[in-house]
Amino acid sequence: MIAAHSPGVMKRFSRAPWRFQQTFETPLHDLDKFVSTIASAHGHILQASVTIDQVVFDPEHLNALISADASPIQLTRDFSITTDSPQEVELLLRGALSDWIDFFFVPTPKPFVIYADHDEFVTFYANTKSHLNQIVKPLASHGYKVIQNWEREL
Repeated sequence: MIAAHSPGVMKRFSRAPWRFQQTFETPLHDLDKFVSTIASAHGHILQASVTIDQVVFDPEHLNALISADASPIQLTRDFSITTDSPQEVELLLRGALSDWIDFFFVPTPKPFVIYADHDEFVTFYANTKSHLNQIVKPLASHGYKVIQNWEREL
């Protein structure tokens, strides 16, 4: 995995228009299944990136993932961690959801993006209703809690 700092990336990303969104509670007790449901609902994710918005506590899980490839760095706002292979995608998302951070997760290809926060909410964004339903329906059918009538403002 590759970590890089790009000042202003969060600001630019928050300006992107997303027409549809749906928020779920983050099931910390069932992250493996939650993450695999996201990955399998998407189909074939070639790579992904996590861009940090805010760090509440030291991101131990992400630090462990990137320190395997490089010397330790201080992860802060506007740091992005990008996978080198499809096999690392679930590791990256699981690590980010396990840490006390706010972040964007962007898969490639990008039919949706995720914003997750340290308060244990995960919001899925898409520009078409069908792309949003592609991820929301499998999560809801697995019993993950949907937060109704709530919109996240970026």
